Amino acid sequence: MSETVVIIGAGQAGCDMTAALRQQGFDGRIVMIGEEPVLPYRRPPLSKAYLSDEMTEEQLYIKPASTYEKQNVEVITGVRVERIDRAAKNVTLANGEVIDYTKLAFCTGGHARRLPLPGAEKPNVHYVRTIADIEKLKAQFLPGKRLLIIGGGYIGLEAAAVGIKKELRVTLVEAMPRLLARVTGPELSEYYYCVHSAKGVDIKLGAGVDALEGGELVERVVLADGTRLEADVIIVGIGLIPNTELAEAAALEVDNGILVDQQCRSSDPDIFAAGDCANHDHGFLLRRMRLESVPNASEGARVIAATICGKEAVHNGAPWFWSDQYDLKLQMVGINQGYEEVVIRGSMEENSFSAFYLCGGVIISADTVNRPKDFMVAKKLVAGRVKADAATLSDESVELKSLIA
Repeated sequence: MSETVVIIGAGQAGCDMTAALRQQGFDGRIVMIGEEPVLPYRRPPLSKAYLSDEMTEEQLYIKPASTYEKQNVEVITGVRVERIDRAAKNVTLANGEVIDYTKLAFCTGGHARRLPLPGAEKPNVHYVRTIADIEKLKAQFLPGKRLLIIGGGYIGLEAAAVGIKKELRVTLVEAMPRLLARVTGPELSEYYYCVHSAKGVDIKLGAGVDALEGGELVERVVLADGTRLEADVIIVGIGLIPNTELAEAAALEVDNGILVDQQCRSSDPDIFAAGDCANHDHGFLLRRMRLESVPNASEGARVIAATICGKEAVHNGAPWFWSDQYDLKLQMVGINQGYEEVVIRGSMEENSFSAFYLCGGVIISADTVNRPKDFMVAKKLVAGRVKADAATLSDESVELKSLIA
């Protein structure tokens, strides 16, 4: 009997898995099921190029429909998977269709964390996760409007940059004492604070949100210290919650994501998970972690495809991320948790620099701003766990690639 791989989720991981399976020689049936009524698309541009109207919906699509047809991949969109029967090895869709599988992959991603306050679902409160989310936001994203952003992470800062470009009056509130607190060091936080402030963003740090006031629409955001901020449109960017409900209902092991090993295999040997919904036993980080990034989703997809095809593969790449704000490209590799020293190479004043994070003299991560060549070398330095001293890293007369053995 021919094998069938069912992929739940039509995003980056699911799309990449279809191609990887064919590239690895899988000749069975592939069915990819997506809840949204569109082909798999790139999510990172949603808060950047798509919100600013520099990219069309079709340009978001990872591949055209013809590519899936050529690869003999069945793409089912606009329908939800309601149930998984692990004993019978099938999935039941919301339309009643039942599809048998030999291998199953969760690529279900996540959903935007909601603000836990009355009024958080009113028409002018927006979350950034889907094309539909941005389409609703665009109608209110108009010059002169008072845009209030809750959350100083990637989404919030990217939306702030687009808001300034679109001539909105932008205020950003962040509960933590600095921007990007969960992903970078104080030096980068201060740098981005200065950048956004200089562009006209009114940033309020250490500012928790206590209430939303108004009638049909939210008109004011009340901070923990009692400050009331007037707003016409609100964007909430306070994190992502992995979509694990189906996995939990199927009695798979779940803890901040579907628990998987280095082959991306869940507690059921015939079920895998990749992308934002998966909590990995990560081969490079040497600890369990759930990562939210396109490269992580793509690597997981390739590992699953190889494993299904009987080949050796492990999820062990050094994680990397990026963010575009104004004319600044931030590229990051590694996780800086536990760093002991940070070394700056280049000039923050000239918006061209790299920050290297060291622990025990080993480069464990790096953040680069407008330095793509530094970033390419930094990926190798972090992946190779290269040792370096501060004087060498900060000296621009020393080529970074000379540190690679």
